[in-house]
Amino acid sequence: MSNASAPQSEQELLNARLEQANQQLLQSEKLAAIGQLAAGVAHEINNPVGYVYSNLQTLDNYLNDLFRLTEAVDNARCIEDLRQIKQNIDYDFLKDDLRDLLAESREGIERVKTIIAAMKDFSHIEEEEFKPADLHRGIETTLNVVNNELKYKAEVVREFGDLPEVECIISQINQVIMNLLVNAAHAIETFGRITIRTRQKGSTVVVEVQDTGRGISPEHRHRIFEPFFTTKPVGKGTGLGLSLSFNIIEKHQGTLDVESAPGEGTCFRITLPIVHPDTDNE
Repeated sequence: MSNASAPQSEQELLNARLEQANQQLLQSEKLAAIGQLAAGVAHEINNPVGYVYSNLQTLDNYLNDLFRLTEAVDNARCIEDLRQIKQNIDYDFLKDDLRDLLAESREGIERVKTIIAAMKDFSHIEEEEFKPADLHRGIETTLNVVNNELKYKAEVVREFGDLPEVECIISQINQVIMNLLVNAAHAIETFGRITIRTRQKGSTVVVEVQDTGRGISPEHRHRIFEPFFTTKPVGKGTGLGLSLSFNIIEKHQGTLDVESAPGEGTCFRITLPIVHPDTDNE
């Protein structure tokens, strides 16, 4: 009997089980992130939908008033009767407010369309292969998706350089950007600033997410990419977000570095090859 048909050693079985458990944990973190996003997106959509619904109720009242005026054209005894009805319904105000009401409702629907398009763009669930992608578009998409997490905590500043398209799995890079943005927001005590910088550096591109938050203490800095390590209160974090992000960037043959000091904020730096080495060698 050949060695190839021999049962796997206990070490190989253990390694396989550990790998399976690791994949399950990473999938759990992805699902947790999706749940967090869903709550934020629901809030973002609920706001414009709420005032569009309110505007429709007001529009219903305005239409009833306008119908009173148009129906009176056939029944009015004289032009003065029509003028009186027009005055009673405050026609001039109604005309101006109708324009504002429709413009506001259109803006609300556009906001909902933007959020839905961002979610679709953000996920790219069906795409699991390396393709040229616009990182700036991915960043903007991710900012739209996590807007509810950021808008009460920070001003977002964009310092974008000129970038070529980068060979990557854009949904995974979007997830890394999302993790860094949400962490930045959580690190800010009251209200601060999150700066996103991009630039080309030789055959690589660099993306930085810098916050003005509380910073990371030296004794924690070397552990932040460890699975399950978190400085957040119980129930506020799984400790897998940065570990997952590190693994994604490593898979892309890039690096994820951090610079931080207590009270001075934190800067995470992603460096990615413009052409993924595996595709370059094909």
